[in-house]
Amino acid sequence: MIYLSMIFFQIVAPILILLIIGALLQKKFQFNLKALSQLITYCFMPGAVFLNIYETSVDMSVLGQVALFIVFFIGSQMLLSHYIAKWMKLEKKESAVFKNSVVLINSGNYGIPVAQMIFATQPIGVAIQVILVIFQNMTTYTYGLYNLISATKSGREIIRDFLKMPILHALIIGVILNILNVEIPQTIRIPLEHIAEGFIAIALITLGAQLSQIDLKTMINKTIVISCFTRLIVGPAVALCIIYLFRIDGVVAQSLLIASSFPTSRNSSSLALEYDVESNTAAQTVLFSTIVSCLTVTVVIYLSTILFA
Repeated sequence: MIYLSMIFFQIVAPILILLIIGALLQKKFQFNLKALSQLITYCFMPGAVFLNIYETSVDMSVLGQVALFIVFFIGSQMLLSHYIAKWMKLEKKESAVFKNSVVLINSGNYGIPVAQMIFATQPIGVAIQVILVIFQNMTTYTYGLYNLISATKSGREIIRDFLKMPILHALIIGVILNILNVEIPQTIRIPLEHIAEGFIAIALITLGAQLSQIDLKTMINKTIVISCFTRLIVGPAVALCIIYLFRIDGVVAQSLLIASSFPTSRNSSSLALEYDVESNTAAQTVLFSTIVSCLTVTVVIYLSTILFA
């Protein structure tokens, strides 16, 4: 119990405080959230991703384990959300939002900062989270868009948008320089380190600012509660089964289990808003799952340290 409270106060509570700071600042100053989001997407996240990949040596067998886990985990979440939506007899639009809320995970703004705090002395843990972010983005712009299909974007445009993502370029360049053992000049490395160090605070404050604009009045309903239960409780349970199935252990297993416990991605809300499909429900699900995750993620982190010490 003491260790559980230590995890909450040293890892989860600091995240919650930054979210609250972001919400309070947004209420007072009304930031341009699109500009802040672009700053993270085009500057802070690529910088953090590049340095983590550049400085980490990832064994090919580890990459194979991570890839297997991702395929089975995301696939299981797709099937699970599909059959739960059928069981709940949701209408087509509500079903699409429900499926996205379960499958699309906040691996970027929420996941990477958590991983950086937990695995500060074990870069492989952060590197795995970075790989998961890439796969989550691929899922968002394929499966997520398929669920909210619209005539405004063709398959070619979706692929083009994905290939233009800075985080993908940062990952590729980081891998190439890592493999070739290229030393980055200090003149470039120092500002990169400053950018990477600022990512946690900026990402979480921005997330808090975004969540502060969501309507709280109708947040507690059957669809949202079941969605969050599936995402935050069932998701990690399924992930644990997959980890044991493929006999993954150590830091890799710990990182994958924790990554499976993160709340619904804000991208699920953004997509719903863009395509005008139950956008209020999508936004409320993001907020509710983020609030509840403060408790559930704490428990999953604790369990990961016991199971895969």
